[in-house]
Order: sequence, then C-alpha cells, then structure tokens
Amino acid sequence: MKISYSLSEIDTVAQKICDSLIHPIVAFNGPMGSGKTTLIKSICKYLSFNENISSPTFSLVNTYVNSSNDIIHHFDFYRIESTEEALDFGVDEYLDSGNKCFMEWSGKISSLLTSPMNEVEIKIINDNKRQINLY
Repeated sequence: MKISYSLSEIDTVAQKICDSLIHPIVAFNGPMGSGKTTLIKSICKYLSFNENISSPTFSLVNTYVNSSNDIIHHFDFYRIESTEEALDFGVDEYLDSGNKCFMEWSGKISSLLTSPMNEVEIKIINDNKRQINLY
C-alpha cells in the first residue's frame, strides 16, 4: 500500500495502517525527522492507548498498556551500537512476547528480526508531505 499524506491527515493514515497490519511486529523506517514517532503516536491513539506516547530514544523501549490490557512495546534503536546491546536489554523477549512491537531504526538490529513483520517506510516529499509504503 502506498499513501501520501500531510500532518493534518495523519489520524486517517494511522487508521488505514492499523487496518492493514498482518503481524504484531512493525518496523517504521525513514530518515531523521520523517515523522516515525508522530505516526506511532497517532497509531497508538487509534488503538486506544491514551497515555503519553513519546520517543524511547534514551530508554530504548517504552511499554504502553491500554484499558483493555493490550500492550505495545515501542523501540527506538537509533542509539544502539550493536545487536549485542539490544540482546542485553532483552529485545528478543519483547519480540517473542506476542504483543505489538513498533520499532524505529530497526535496521540496526536487522540480523535479529527473523519473525514475520510489517514494514512502514516513510519518505519525505517536502516539509508538509510524506509518503508511506506499507509492506
């Protein structure tokens, strides 16, 4: 699926993405400033996760729980130096948990990603427009 959108359309795009996801593990890839975290926030909102959704840049993973006790693990691997570092904090246990796992900068741990997953590739069209390819 390919979608072009502006920030004012992000909630509609989040709904389309959620309706198209097949796997609980989702890699969000795109350059710095492309809106990965903003899109994940909107997806979490659509899935009734009402807590403060923020980038786990320094914590590496944030876990969110909604009122139905559904769980999302949100990762940001930007600062990861090696796959061993990811293994040290137990990334494999999160990925094997069966819970939704939304990953930013997943390329840094690509050798650990053996389970089926969806990929959301974000491209910057201009300051106000993005294009998503969903695989």
